[in-house]
Amino acid sequence: MSSDTNWRGIIAALSNPAAREVFAEVVLGVDGLPALERLSPSRRRRVVDVLITSGLVRHGADGRLVETPDVFANALAADPAPPRPSRVDRFFDGGGRLTGYPTQPAVRASLLEKIARETVEPGEVLDEKTLNSRLAAVADDVALLRRHLVDHGLLERTRSGSEYARPAEGDGASPPHMRED
Repeated sequence: MSSDTNWRGIIAALSNPAAREVFAEVVLGVDGLPALERLSPSRRRRVVDVLITSGLVRHGADGRLVETPDVFANALAADPAPPRPSRVDRFFDGGGRLTGYPTQPAVRASLLEKIARETVEPGEVLDEKTLNSRLAAVADDVALLRRHLVDHGLLERTRSGSEYARPAEGDGASPPHMRED
């Protein structure tokens, strides 16, 4: 049985009120399974088949229905949950667009560093229109994102504010045409 059918079969079986009641009695160890005995012979066979096919129960050595150990753990293990996004990636939607800003300063700094690395190459100098175009691929509020990048020292701009670049790595010196001296 595939992982898809495994958990689907379990859910399908438990969505049937008669099967759910019989399963509850099996789990609780109720003698004689009164819920099963109340059913017609054909309905009884169908309920037992559904429970066995789903993997919820099996016939024990004495022929009675017994709970299948670890059925739920096995179903979950066969179809593991998707990995949780990293502390930075959780602020992006599936299309790579920013959904919000972290409140924790360290996480916000990491998020902004990622955006700066992915939108502006080291040594690259961009005019405001080009920078805005790149940032628009990431965020709706381009001006706010640009301001955060500048305020966090991840982008530098000329005194006129018309060009932007990432600060030089290492010595902290800006490209010559970005210096304000």
